[in-house]
Amino acid sequence: MKRFILPTIYNYSKKLLPKISNTEKAALDSGTSSIEKNFFRGHLDITTLVDKYNVSLNYYEKNFLDKTTNQLCELANTSDIENKQNLPNNLWKYIRNNKFMGIVINKNYNGLQFSHHAHSKIVEKIATRNPATAVTVMVPNSLGPGELLYHYGTNEQKKYYLPRLAKGIDIPCFGLTTEYSGSDAASMLDEGIVVNENGELGIRMTFSKRYITLAPVATLIGIAFKLKDPNKLLTKGNEGITLALIPKENNQFYNNKYNNIINIGNRHNPLDVGFMNGTISANNIFIPMSCIIGGEEKCGYGWNMLMECLGEGRGISLPALSVASSKLTTFGVGGYSRIRKQFNIPIAEMEGVKEKLAVIATKNYQLLSGQYLFNSILHNKEKPPVLSAIMKFKSTEYARISINHGMDILGGAGICKGDMNFLASHYNAIPIAITVEGSNTLTRSLIVFGQGLTRSHPNLLNIINSLEKGNDIDNFNLNLKEIIYSTLLNFSKSLYYSIYLNFISKNNKDYYQLHLNKLVSNFAFSSNLALLLGGKIKTSQYLSGRYADILSDLYFSYACLWFYHKNKDVKNIDKLLDISLNEHFCNIQESINLISNNYQYIGYIIKITCYPFGNIYKKSNDKLINDVSNLITTDTEIRNLLTSDIFISNNNKDKLNQISRCMKLITENGDKNEIKLLTNEIIKVNSYSKFN
Repeated sequence: MKRFILPTIYNYSKKLLPKISNTEKAALDSGTSSIEKNFFRGHLDITTLVDKYNVSLNYYEKNFLDKTTNQLCELANTSDIENKQNLPNNLWKYIRNNKFMGIVINKNYNGLQFSHHAHSKIVEKIATRNPATAVTVMVPNSLGPGELLYHYGTNEQKKYYLPRLAKGIDIPCFGLTTEYSGSDAASMLDEGIVVNENGELGIRMTFSKRYITLAPVATLIGIAFKLKDPNKLLTKGNEGITLALIPKENNQFYNNKYNNIINIGNRHNPLDVGFMNGTISANNIFIPMSCIIGGEEKCGYGWNMLMECLGEGRGISLPALSVASSKLTTFGVGGYSRIRKQFNIPIAEMEGVKEKLAVIATKNYQLLSGQYLFNSILHNKEKPPVLSAIMKFKSTEYARISINHGMDILGGAGICKGDMNFLASHYNAIPIAITVEGSNTLTRSLIVFGQGLTRSHPNLLNIINSLEKGNDIDNFNLNLKEIIYSTLLNFSKSLYYSIYLNFISKNNKDYYQLHLNKLVSNFAFSSNLALLLGGKIKTSQYLSGRYADILSDLYFSYACLWFYHKNKDVKNIDKLLDISLNEHFCNIQESINLISNNYQYIGYIIKITCYPFGNIYKKSNDKLINDVSNLITTDTEIRNLLTSDIFISNNNKDKLNQISRCMKLITENGDKNEIKLLTNEIIKVNSYSKFN
């Protein structure tokens, strides 16, 4: 077989192999895999996760969150920020003076050097007060000059720039998105040519960037561009995507002796949210090699640098905004629905409202679980780009669902803008979170499974490497055998669990683990069969999107079960686990069915293997929906868990402050006149004699 059949299979597989671009290779070579690798193997035990992953704030981080961050939040007024389309001067000053722009910068460079989890929680709390302020703090601590300098900058660059960034002396921005090609790095039109002018090696560059957060106020401009070296002047580094830092003022790295003009200051208006965002452009300007992050030797290495550092923005910052939106909806809308009455009963008792409240509670639990597990994974020194893509894609979608249901319940109070409306700013901001760092449509249909299959499958990357070498049949043979063995093993497990689970009751302590065993085996088996499609997987976005959904639902299923084990002493948390996993299991079942129904031969095999007796998962019943909705409209341990660290102003006229006080009075059977007065304040909406 090895002599005759294997070479035939090897040569046929070469034809099936899709072409992998340099930017894709950089993405595949960056970061690490994590628990998603176990999904492709077909098994992951929850006890492994519970034992391995844990995260918490240290004393200094908790103190900063509870005191310094609270003071910042008190300065932020959403209505004022949206009207003026800028943060007030005292808020900008407070952010700079208290090193909010240096949360993740090392203490050696005057930063706070807080953990990923602290970064996440700080951004989250600020976002419960005002999205624009949260974005202003978030961006310098995510993918941008600070992180790139710390990991790749020269010692001189680090010593000069990082303390200035930490103290807010410099405000950074980073320009990736190109005017005509968006975030498609392979089609980037921004270009730099290596030149030698007056004995100085440098780059003549032209670029036009848009959608750049903090650009209108930035003093340190990061730019991604394609570097070309037609005259072979580079002594180190290579052609390719390169990252440069250009200060607005002259310094030891940059002296504008060529009268460069950088057009910066024009603003976009992202849905009136109020944070700084705009354009940057320049035509044929000269920068010395000292402006390249990491110096000349890092020329051409830019895409690898970006891919390595993507985890912060995708996996921490944007999910933190999403968790904030969800917590705010749970706290505010959950309380409002208990206080607000229609037809002489609290609207929290109406079944139509209960359905939406149950969804809000479920999304909050799922988001919190996913956030804490991912932060724990990062705390464990793992950098999984596939999971960060899942976190970005799913968390922003969950936040959108939560906010939309919250707006439905608030009704007129939700659609009238002003300082009495606590949710409208988040409703306006959620499409921005869904769009940035790779739109969710793109992330779902191309990135999650496309990258996940290649980099997290235990054998596929080895197969690809052996095929690209052209003569590595032995390595190909070894990995092919392992794929065949894995496929047969997960085929057997899928059939076994399809029968065995019919005899398992919910009282079994391993009930959910057993079901996850089945679903992970289903995924591993079906994704191995998808390999038979070869390069078609790369272009079949329907298929890739459905596998991405399964991969995402598996991650959040394990996250929910992990979070339950970490908090199982919280009363009634089992109800949230039930409703969350019911949803995830139904989603996976539906995705498997859609894959099966659309691929004639492979689909039939998948269907009879995964669900030989038909569908087994059903949506949650009305009793569970009723119970879960009540958990966030009354004073419960669950409500406190889901809304922990939300910011509530000390101002008695603040809507969340009023809801908090009124809920306390209702719980304690307090003075009815005081409850009535507070209720009348809570249901008020802003009105204006005229608009500016």
